[in-house]
Amino acid sequence: MTKTTRNAVLEVIDKGATSSTHPVPLLFVHGGCHSAWCWDQGFLDHFADRGFRALALSLRGHGGSSSDKPLHRCSMADFVEDVDTLALALEAPPALIGHSMGGFIVQRYLETHHGPAGVLMASIPPRGVLATSLRFMRRHPLVGLRSNLSRSPEVVFKPPLTREALFSANTPQAIVDACGDRVEPESLRALWFDAMFLLPKPSKVLAPMLVLGAEHDAAVTHREIEATARAYGTEAEIFPGMGHNMMVEPGWRDVAERIAAWLDSTLTPRRS
Repeated sequence: MTKTTRNAVLEVIDKGATSSTHPVPLLFVHGGCHSAWCWDQGFLDHFADRGFRALALSLRGHGGSSSDKPLHRCSMADFVEDVDTLALALEAPPALIGHSMGGFIVQRYLETHHGPAGVLMASIPPRGVLATSLRFMRRHPLVGLRSNLSRSPEVVFKPPLTREALFSANTPQAIVDACGDRVEPESLRALWFDAMFLLPKPSKVLAPMLVLGAEHDAAVTHREIEATARAYGTEAEIFPGMGHNMMVEPGWRDVAERIAAWLDSTLTPRRS
């Protein structure tokens, strides 16, 4: 499936269907240097099998999605527009599930658009990416400098740093290697500048939010996950033994089940 915006043709993976039991579609938004494939390793089938319509898009310039300008010039506003374009094409406003940079996009989207629910997985916090950037620069100053000078933030996630950046120490090497092979370029403008200075405003978000983190996340700390949860009036949930890429770690089913249970309780109409 593809969807055309004013400035891009978006790749969309679409599985399952809405029903009277689950009338709200689910829209999954990937993080930086990834595309829709990361949700198709298990998540989309899992939710389709549970009776949901589950869709994942590749943001413009990612995966099979086109862009009318170089990727390094794409902004968070462009990516929010991509989400809005697909959301408007659906039968009902979708619940949004965002990972990492995708969680930041979900927050920005929900500031100005109606959504029945939002799920943030290992998300960039409302305070932005500055703390993450500084932590990485302290650990790997030369790689960080190369990333900024070359406008190629994907080097942060490529071998030999894939496991450190995205996975736990116990993740099978085959999973780490498969992800490292699929890491792709990212917009430095969006991932660093916009995520550092054009921050979400949680007070404007009316949708209920589920905030999830990973015990061994090298990118987003427990304290940042907890601060995100407080900003949205909820409590953080941290999954043990997992790294940043919660949707492809061996324990991904536990994460998917928690999201499904929360969506069932959140989206089910209350009887008077």
